[in-house]
Amino acid sequence: METNYVYETLQKVREVSPLVHNITNVVVTNFTANGLLALGASPVMAYASEEVADMAKIASALVLNIGTLNAQNVYSMIIAGKAANEFGVPVIFDPVGAGATPYRTETAHKIMKEVKVSVVRGNAAEIANVVGEKWEIKGVDAGAGNGNTVELAIKAAKASGSVVVITGKEDIVSDGETTYVVSGGHPILTKVTGTGCLLTSVIGAFAGVEKNVLKATTAALAYYGIAAEKAAQRTAEAGPGSFQIEFLNQLALVSEVDLKANVSIKEI
Repeated sequence: METNYVYETLQKVREVSPLVHNITNVVVTNFTANGLLALGASPVMAYASEEVADMAKIASALVLNIGTLNAQNVYSMIIAGKAANEFGVPVIFDPVGAGATPYRTETAHKIMKEVKVSVVRGNAAEIANVVGEKWEIKGVDAGAGNGNTVELAIKAAKASGSVVVITGKEDIVSDGETTYVVSGGHPILTKVTGTGCLLTSVIGAFAGVEKNVLKATTAALAYYGIAAEKAAQRTAEAGPGSFQIEFLNQLALVSEVDLKANVSIKEI
């Protein structure tokens, strides 16, 4: 994939300002909204079952995130997801903590079964548990584990019919036929809550302006990693609080020059 494509898709987001409907968790709502605004997208957080179908219909993308689960929000997610499917709106799913408890795992399976999901993004343990593979998980965070993440991504994509993203030191994205490895980012991302959840919503923004979901997702990963790298460089001595603020700045400031110099996407 060419660097120009990443920048062209980023420019589409900034020009179109796609409406991204988020049904996400209470921990990350503010950070997600600010991150999408910095990117150039238009966030909306609508949870009430009485309005989610109407909101999903007019959105460019729908993001479902199960970080702080409750039955009412899951009900709303299913309603919104089915409305998005009906109107051709891409659905991006973040199965936070799938595998940590039976309820989380069952909820992830329910959403994947009842809603046509365009992209599912998580760490290796979450993705494995979504598609019924064994992988260690502790709480809602997980390490890389001992498995082969490339094989897992391909298998999960084929099993689910979705584009699958496994994030880690390198990000793997696959539709089951074509697979990319995206390098970039910075370890300090793991010290700020919500950076993974925001990434899912950024993927939604890119998928909202580009019909090729695999390419849109890959471009979003590359852009996001470079913004993180730039923010980490500028706040190297300051710690995660300063990084969080500078990361929002860099989401707005990443340029064509930055992308040409730093994008690393490899097809495997």
